Amino acid sequence: MSEFWLYFNIGLKHVLDIHAYDHVLFLMALTVPYSFKEWSRVLVLVTLFTLGHTTALLLSVYKIILINVNVVEFLIPITILCTAAYNLFTSGKSSKNTNNINFAGFVTLFFGIIHGLGFSNYFKTILPGSPSGKILPLLEFALGIEAAQLIVVLVILILSYVVQTFFRFSKRDWSLTMSAFIIGVVLPMIIESKIW
Repeated sequence: MSEFWLYFNIGLKHVLDIHAYDHVLFLMALTVPYSFKEWSRVLVLVTLFTLGHTTALLLSVYKIILINVNVVEFLIPITILCTAAYNLFTSGKSSKNTNNINFAGFVTLFFGIIHGLGFSNYFKTILPGSPSGKILPLLEFALGIEAAQLIVVLVILILSYVVQTFFRFSKRDWSLTMSAFIIGVVLPMIIESKIW
C-alpha cells in the first residue's frame, strides 16, 4: 500500500511542483474559457490530457517511442502557447459546437502525449526493473496526476467564479486576460529553449 502512495505522490508533485509550473500553465490555459456549469467538459479534457500523458510514459518506458529531450522541452511551452492563443481567438464564441469539443479533446490528448514525453526520462529512472512491474506504478502515478490536475482546475474555476462574480469581469474578459498572461509567461520559455 505504501508503494501506491509513493507513485501517487510523485504524480501529485509532478503537477504541483512550483519550480516546474509548465503543467499548471497548461491547465490554466485549458480551463480559463470554462465555468463551473461546464465542469463535465473540463473533466473530460483533463482526463484526456492524463490519458495522453500516461500513454506517452508507457510508450517511453517500453522504448516504443524515444525522442530528444531538447525537442520535447521546446514543444511543451509551444502546447501552452497554442492553447492560450486558441482562447484568444475563440473567446466569446459559442463552445456548444460538438466539432469544437471533439477538436479540443483530440488536441488535448495529443498535448498530453507531448507533456508525458517530457517527464519520461525521469520516470524511467524510478521504476522497478522488470517489465511486468512497470504497469501498476504507472497507473498509480497517473492517478496522482489526475488528482493534482483536478485540484488545479478546481482552484482556477473558483478563482474564475470570484473574479466574474465579485469583480464583475465578463467570462470573455477573464479568458482574454488570463490567456494573454499565460502567453506572456510562456514566450520567454520558448525563446530561452536549448533547441535554438
